[in-house]
Amino acid sequence: MLTLSAGSSCVVVAPEHGAGLTGWLLGGTALLRRALPQTAVGGNPNAMGCFPLLPYGNRIGHARFRWQGAGYALRRNFGDSPHAIHGVGWQRAWTVEAAGPDAVSLSLAHRPDPSWPFAFDAAIDYRLSKDVLTVAIALTNRHCTDAPAGIGLHPFFPAANNPSLRFNASGMWRNAPDALPVGHGAPPDGWSQGSWCRIGGARLDNCFTGWDGTADIAAGPASLRIEASAAFRNLQVFTPDWADFFCVEPVSHSPDAINRPGLPADQAMDVLAPGQTLRGTVRFIPTGP
Repeated sequence: MLTLSAGSSCVVVAPEHGAGLTGWLLGGTALLRRALPQTAVGGNPNAMGCFPLLPYGNRIGHARFRWQGAGYALRRNFGDSPHAIHGVGWQRAWTVEAAGPDAVSLSLAHRPDPSWPFAFDAAIDYRLSKDVLTVAIALTNRHCTDAPAGIGLHPFFPAANNPSLRFNASGMWRNAPDALPVGHGAPPDGWSQGSWCRIGGARLDNCFTGWDGTADIAAGPASLRIEASAAFRNLQVFTPDWADFFCVEPVSHSPDAINRPGLPADQAMDVLAPGQTLRGTVRFIPTGP
């Protein structure tokens, strides 16, 4: 693990555990969920404070899809879930390419395997200043043909301090009982139109579409703003009522997009030609007192 520091801000990066973050402290305040013990002891990336999503985010339904006339079955990677989840990057060891006191660059070379049939190279850069944590993700198609691609980030925020969330989006996917999207429409009243919504007031695991790339979390000393570049066109919001965290995830496509060929371009996975790269940047800006 590597520690980045800038002023009173400190981030711990775990290249060996999916290039995730085990936590982020600003002074004595945790801005991300503190990683659970099974992260360091058992290498469980799902116990992290944040991890990258690639080459897809969220779920691929029943771990199957078709691409260019061929059918593919993926290795299920999330306990007893019937779906493939969050891609492969979060469950692989990454290589440290460069590291300094306040920044680190990591890389991952993936070649076809049962978890994903297309070759790609990925890079993630974490850069910390006293005012902002910047995360840059890049995925380059190394396959011999066009390939689907997606990127995202999966931060876990502490549910302390009675948090509220504010953002703008034009649509939302409703889910079936199997957690796959079943219908698209306007967001529910009170959500996504720039008004503050209390995290404990609704149980969500939904993708908001037409997101404008900014979101604000009001949580006392752990308050912050998320600013995402244009690659991240959707926002996945997860507010489990059984947990001490919630998630606000910038993603480039909607869940199970690869199985929904009629999606509009801003919800679909990108299609990369050989050698083409998908890039995106997310900035986390503390705004607490």
